[in-house]
Amino acid sequence: MNVVLPSPPSRTDGASTEDVVSWVATHLGDLAREGPAGIRPGAIRGGQTAADSALAGLDVAGYARNRSAVLPEARRGATRMSPYIRHGLLPLPAVWDAVADAPPADRRRYRDELLWQEFARHLYARVGQDLGRALRTEQPHAARPGAWQEPWPARMRCMEYVVGSLHDDGWLVNQTRMWLASQWAVRAGADWRAGEDEMFAHLLDGSRAANRLGWQWTIGTGSTKSYGFSRWQVEKRAPALCRVCVLRDDCPIQDWPDVEPGSAVDGPDLGKGPIPGGPAEAEGVGAGERVWLTAESLGVSDPALAADDRRPAVFVFDEPLLRRLRLSGKRLVFLAETLGELASSRETGGGLEVRRGAVADSLRGPLAATWSPVPGWARLRARVDVPEVHPWPWLVRPRPAAVRSFSAWRKESGR
Repeated sequence: MNVVLPSPPSRTDGASTEDVVSWVATHLGDLAREGPAGIRPGAIRGGQTAADSALAGLDVAGYARNRSAVLPEARRGATRMSPYIRHGLLPLPAVWDAVADAPPADRRRYRDELLWQEFARHLYARVGQDLGRALRTEQPHAARPGAWQEPWPARMRCMEYVVGSLHDDGWLVNQTRMWLASQWAVRAGADWRAGEDEMFAHLLDGSRAANRLGWQWTIGTGSTKSYGFSRWQVEKRAPALCRVCVLRDDCPIQDWPDVEPGSAVDGPDLGKGPIPGGPAEAEGVGAGERVWLTAESLGVSDPALAADDRRPAVFVFDEPLLRRLRLSGKRLVFLAETLGELASSRETGGGLEVRRGAVADSLRGPLAATWSPVPGWARLRARVDVPEVHPWPWLVRPRPAAVRSFSAWRKESGR
């Protein structure tokens, strides 16, 4: 299939979320893991208006103290900006600047999280698909892997709650992401790649860079030790869950997990070396007749898009990729909301064409595009005519550096 789709409904033009859900079910429902009838929105709305509103209301006061709080939700310090950052609606430099006047401790802690996102992109740009392999050691060996019939047991109220949030909302605080990763791989001994795939499929901010790095850091394949999920964390971050759990008097995670570290692996080179960063200045300005937009950069500030708002733009739902990934429909709804609003805003300009098919077969050059720090972009660029390439809006411009340690990378980042 290689077709032009009708523009998704735009909520800025009065369309409802249900209208967008119906559009996704009709045009993309066969690619979603729930199927057309199961398409539902997540807890965070897509689109530039929603992103700008979230940025305008961003308040990180208390973030250092409450960023890991889970329940009650009113105590949470997490900002839920990550879906907008992941899809380029809010570039990291804009979010960095937005907290300049925050209390110093909260500003420093929040900016550390932004730098973690940037580090993940640097690492992914360096190692590419190898981020799906253990970076430093094999997965640790769980003491009793056969004791767990399912990696995320529904009888554990903490797992029931967090998995339910993942499936219903498509967003989790970082603390509970660590719970899921550690329970799946460290305690249950299930293959971490399968668990990462399951989480990635549902997260509205799901990126291979951040999600895979998070799993590898948590379970110990990319760091020096694994994170030990236990009842202690639940009682500290979400005490209400333990109080109503049917296993409260027979908790299977009462103590720290008993694991043996994995053996060292001959992984990718993480020492000091070049990190692909794309051009520092726009190349071939004016040579592109249309702008190719990708899921990494869907904001109005996309450099290639902003360079000339009279040029038409095109976005392709990558059918072969989506059929393989089987993403949750809520992720497709978020993208459709974003594209619908963008198409509506460009009706008096160059317009936006939304297509479905194989990307290389759907694009006709010459194209202008923004460089992207994902391996798929480079592979596709080699198959289509992209004479005009614009710089990626880095928070830290890549230079030769080691990507073995976030803390060491951060010290050398200049931020």
